[in-house]
Amino acid sequence: MNAQETKTLDKRHNIHSWTVNDTLDPLVVERAEGVYFWDAAGKQYLDFSSQLVNMNIGHQHPKVIEAIKAQVDKLCYISPSMATSARSKAAQAIANITPGDLNQIFFTLGGSDANENALKLARLYTGKQKILAKWRSYHGASMGAISVSADPRRPPVEPGVPGAVHFMDPFCYRCPFGLEYPSCNLHCAEHVKQTVEMESADTIAAIILESQTGGPGFYAPPPGYMERIREICDENNILLICDEVMVGFGRTGEWFAIQHTDAVPDMITMAKGLTCGYVPLGAVAISDKIMETLRSKYLFVGLTFNAHPVSCAAAVATIGVYEDEDLIANSKHLGEVLLSRITALMDKHSVIGDVRGSGLFACLDLVADRDTKTPLAADKMQALKTTLLAQGLSTNLIGNRLFIGPPLIITEEQLQHGLDIIDAALTTI
Repeated sequence: MNAQETKTLDKRHNIHSWTVNDTLDPLVVERAEGVYFWDAAGKQYLDFSSQLVNMNIGHQHPKVIEAIKAQVDKLCYISPSMATSARSKAAQAIANITPGDLNQIFFTLGGSDANENALKLARLYTGKQKILAKWRSYHGASMGAISVSADPRRPPVEPGVPGAVHFMDPFCYRCPFGLEYPSCNLHCAEHVKQTVEMESADTIAAIILESQTGGPGFYAPPPGYMERIREICDENNILLICDEVMVGFGRTGEWFAIQHTDAVPDMITMAKGLTCGYVPLGAVAISDKIMETLRSKYLFVGLTFNAHPVSCAAAVATIGVYEDEDLIANSKHLGEVLLSRITALMDKHSVIGDVRGSGLFACLDLVADRDTKTPLAADKMQALKTTLLAQGLSTNLIGNRLFIGPPLIITEEQLQHGLDIIDAALTTI
């Protein structure tokens, strides 16, 4: 089937997400390997976003493909009420890398339902209903996950699940309080404390937040913020859930982004880098303390394909790749190179208002005016995206933000090449 035939059938039968289907002209991709993929015409693209920030080990890694094949030959599927060696090994592998006593693993299909189930478990454990979350956040597309999100994709599908309460962000570049760190004395954290007081701690089951914020404009909270949130949770018998779906598995230079701090959450949700999209899998890592209580309760959570044996086998192999190839260290090292280079780009291009990065995850906040921080116009962002693709670089542009998140296997030469393309493209706008 040629590219046009593929597009014709796609248009006739397929529904694509997060887009206007009538205007979509999707790129037809034929194959991928490592940090590259190729379209039907044979053009090569450098994958500078790991697709949806999930292809951490790169495309078509032979160790993961072999593990999938071996599991398929042995056992494709069994009910999640049963035990399999793949599931047990995957749970052990995750428990070995999570912080604190997060040794209990509940498997899901992806990030949205990992967050969805974490919220259910928090309500079951605490007997309370409300969930607090940041205004700049995205926790998934399912109704519970989107309800606690504060993202442009939430209002069109409302009303959602009741009980979601939002608080202002620890976003220093666009501080909602008009303050500056560190003279602000972490006002954003004290604002969370005030929100808890106003909403009544007796009604709040959990606070959910990304350890470092991804889609809404990558940024890490200021030093001390997560530790203070942990204290507020402890003082008010509230669970802390860290969403690591996007920033987990080495993306920020640590196994989990929360490990850049001294805070340990009660639950960690994960997905993308767990299997890197080779097959679907998500998970909730839960503390031993919580499970001591939940083990005696009936758990109203689960789906037919939870803990799928093939997905679990892929997770074991994927975690093995991170370890064998020292990809967490590579992310940390090249992250320093990346941050240095984009800082230099900011000195060169006035259209860059701010640069933020941690490990191999970075964001260029593009503006029409640095003083007012007015976001760059949509037509210029579209022109930038078109230029990048024409030069063989694929990355995510959301709103006025250009994201950089290549596979963790990338070399410094490949990283610099991608940044050279961005440098040239920024000159054109």
